[in-house]
Amino acid sequence: MANGSTLESSDSLKAFGAALKAFRERALLTQEQLAERLSYSHASVASVEQGRRMPTAAFVERAEEALEAFGVLRAMIRHVGRQRGLAVWFREWAELEEVAVGLCTYECRVVPGLLQTEAYTRAVMLNVPPPPSEEQLEQRIAARLARQELLRRRPPIAFSFIVEESVLLRHTGGEDVTRELIGHLLACTELWNVELQIMPLRQPYHAGTDGPMRLLETSEHQWFGYSEGQQTGQLISVPEDISLMQMRYAKMRSQALSPADSAELLQRMRGAL
Repeated sequence: MANGSTLESSDSLKAFGAALKAFRERALLTQEQLAERLSYSHASVASVEQGRRMPTAAFVERAEEALEAFGVLRAMIRHVGRQRGLAVWFREWAELEEVAVGLCTYECRVVPGLLQTEAYTRAVMLNVPPPPSEEQLEQRIAARLARQELLRRRPPIAFSFIVEESVLLRHTGGEDVTRELIGHLLACTELWNVELQIMPLRQPYHAGTDGPMRLLETSEHQWFGYSEGQQTGQLISVPEDISLMQMRYAKMRSQALSPADSAELLQRMRGAL
């Protein structure tokens, strides 16, 4: 996803975080203790309280019950949009992701946002001029981390990712960031609904030379495509165009390394750092 500069305010997300903190302190709980009660990590609770992460429906329900919040958290979350920090041209696609049953992504620029670590996201966003303000940066990071909840959504989404090897060899953010990123990618490959393939650096036959693409199937079995460039994004719904993108993506799946070979390559790359 591009680092769009036209973003919505994150005030409502921050307000939810402040309310969560107030109820936690009323219950005389630390963040660590609340995290244990909710079966979430301490980092997740801290990020929600800081207004940097969109809480899942399960998180809200567990927090509501654990903190006896009188229905306040349930009521507040209805006014917190999942679009905070997203570029204007990406919002329609993000809404479709919410109702997807399958999502295919090919990337040759950066690791797909759904697979990024926070440190990698930060490095990517700080690399692209103009530099964002601290508030803009935190909004964008919060939006990207919130989208990652889709990986564990129920009912599940079937994910297919194809990522160029060159993206990882770039070492965006430095070796420590890259090492953490590769470890995170390997962890993602262990999710039963996630398939990750690496397109090798040397591949003379490549069906994706026209650039990155996304394909999505909704719960109503409608197909959509998405293509993105500099400060633009295009939602694609014409059946002929969708068919062309499906043909190209299918070809790339046969040209990329298998999921098992991709995981082995990632392990070797991490070991070399």
